[in-house]
Amino acid sequence: METTNNLPIFGKLISENLSLTARQVCNTLELLDSGATVPFISRYRKERTGSLDEVQIAAIQEQYDKLKTISKRKETIRTTIEEQGKLTPELQERIEQCWDANLLEDLYLPYKPKKRTKAEIARQKGLEPLALKIMMQRGCNLDAEAQKFVRGEVKDKEEALAGARDIIAEQVSENEEARKRVRRVFERTALITAKVVKGKEEEGDKFKDYFDFQEPLRKCSSHRLLALRRGEAEGVLRVSIAPAEDEDCLNQLNRQFVRSNDVCGRLVSEAVADSYKRLLRPSIETEFAAGSRAKAEEEAIRVFAANLKQLLLSPPLGQKRVLGIDPGFRTGCKVVCLDNQGTLLHNEAIFPHPPRNEYAQAQRKLAQLVEQYNIEAIAIGNGTASRETERLVKSISFDREVQAFVVSEDGASVYSASKIARDEFPDYDVTVRGAVSIGRRLMDPLAELVKIDPKSIGVGQYQHDVDQTKLKKSLDGVVEFCVSSVGVNLNTASQHLLTYVAGVGPNLAQNIIDYRTENGAFRSRKDLMHVKRMGAKAFEQCAGFLRIPDATDPLDATAVHPERYALVRRMAADHKTTVEELIRNKALRESIDLKQYVTDDCGLPTLTDIMSELDKPGRDPRKAIEVFSFAPDVETIDDLKPGMILPGIVSNITNFGCFVDIGVHEKGLVHISEMADRYVSDPNTVVTLHQQLKVRVLSVDKARNRIALSLKNI
Repeated sequence: METTNNLPIFGKLISENLSLTARQVCNTLELLDSGATVPFISRYRKERTGSLDEVQIAAIQEQYDKLKTISKRKETIRTTIEEQGKLTPELQERIEQCWDANLLEDLYLPYKPKKRTKAEIARQKGLEPLALKIMMQRGCNLDAEAQKFVRGEVKDKEEALAGARDIIAEQVSENEEARKRVRRVFERTALITAKVVKGKEEEGDKFKDYFDFQEPLRKCSSHRLLALRRGEAEGVLRVSIAPAEDEDCLNQLNRQFVRSNDVCGRLVSEAVADSYKRLLRPSIETEFAAGSRAKAEEEAIRVFAANLKQLLLSPPLGQKRVLGIDPGFRTGCKVVCLDNQGTLLHNEAIFPHPPRNEYAQAQRKLAQLVEQYNIEAIAIGNGTASRETERLVKSISFDREVQAFVVSEDGASVYSASKIARDEFPDYDVTVRGAVSIGRRLMDPLAELVKIDPKSIGVGQYQHDVDQTKLKKSLDGVVEFCVSSVGVNLNTASQHLLTYVAGVGPNLAQNIIDYRTENGAFRSRKDLMHVKRMGAKAFEQCAGFLRIPDATDPLDATAVHPERYALVRRMAADHKTTVEELIRNKALRESIDLKQYVTDDCGLPTLTDIMSELDKPGRDPRKAIEVFSFAPDVETIDDLKPGMILPGIVSNITNFGCFVDIGVHEKGLVHISEMADRYVSDPNTVVTLHQQLKVRVLSVDKARNRIALSLKNI
């Protein structure tokens, strides 16, 4: 009820924050509350949202969740203050109108149940009236006033004054205006400072750049801030946040609280200084530390999500017969042969490299396997012995055209040891599973990579340092979007791939597999309604993303949602043709006046999407794959020299640049300042993940295994 009542308020706040119309936001919130998923809303409810894309809808959902959290917190605060008998109409109104988490806590602070603080101890001694009298600063005889409170636990007037000062200090620290003033100084001038912990200089070498570090907090980039916090967590760095000048805060506070120059005013000034040092500054520092970290984590998660999206949408080879190789030296190269569905047909090991050097035998064996299993492409993992194995493959004259690709094997070892891999290949060891994963990644990166925890895929930035719940939610959303964008073959998809289809999830995915096993291939989307626990809502959410290529109804192979089948059939009937002919005949489709089919819930955006889908039914949005080769004379860091121009592949993108694989074990860094002959604020505007490009070697630091590259002047 609370959420429903607040929906117009939430809509207004979110629309202002995201510069969207209140109608767009409120309609989106209603859809989300009804159980609709982000991919479904962005694809099939454009009229309701004003054609918002998945990024905008996800941003609305994120802000909605934050506001609901604040709403729950407000209810807790109201209840707590009300139980104390201190909830005035004015205070209740202020709480209801406040949607800033920090300001809300400021309002609550004076009423928050406290531990045994210095001020609380002084209150229990009966010293609060003395503190109030001092705060009035009306020229009283302070010694005489303090003497009146020397009784019970208060031994002398000095103890009375000290207790009164503690009460004043706490009142200052809990004062809403005082906190705002200190917060404003922090916002303008706060510096983040790091020092190396004594004795940790050698073991903390990776944090060397931060041993004596200081920078304005507002200018500290997310990757630097997370590096500082990691160094702090590992006990190497001592990190603090403070205003450039504490005097700025003290001056602000004295102007607010000190109203006389007499003995009372001086004691208030002392209390203000104590409050700032002992209570206010640590509290605001904690707040800014948490806030700056949250922003840094949001940026890191955003970068990771953008990279993961690009990686999952990498070009697929498609349904080809593939030979996968997991290269190695001492333990040999694990070789697997897969059919065009990714089914394992054969596996064995070859030993072309040291120490066994069975090069000729390996050449003959690979040639034999390519012929025996009608192999169309070879996938080579990019780890140890990758370059040597690539050279081996290219030295063979096959009887057919066989393309060779170097494939990232990041996370393959994680997959091969996972329960998913064990369930899929219970009779094979991890080496065979890893080689299968490499081969399948070439065929369909999306279908294979969804089996691996995104944090293990190698495209993140400080992914282990951020809030893991937020990270998982964001990355799951990316995977769900990518799976929904590409579409899933209902009759061949794995249980794990089906899990990420909008509206499905693990249990329903398993039920789909069970139905397929018991009843054979799905013949139509309508058959989904026979799947256990497939209700109307789940069907609505997932049906448009599940495809049946050979279905009787041609629309079942497209992204047209079943709720629009009747509309497409009406279009065909109006033009005295069939749906099949409508799909085949472009001129016929172009002759249709879409405006005739506009209704309240189906406008031109949906109609345009339908016609685009009929133009290329079931089209895969991913680009075509391209063959790539590293420079043949560069295999180790020792082969690199400044000035060399080399081919490379973008392997990771961060907000300070991108890492490029140039065929040596170490990845080179193109710093953001070396990405173009212009100012670049976001590396994603210049490069994309797995992009093939040329780079120039700037410098090589062999001692630290660092390679600096540039995209300029090439």
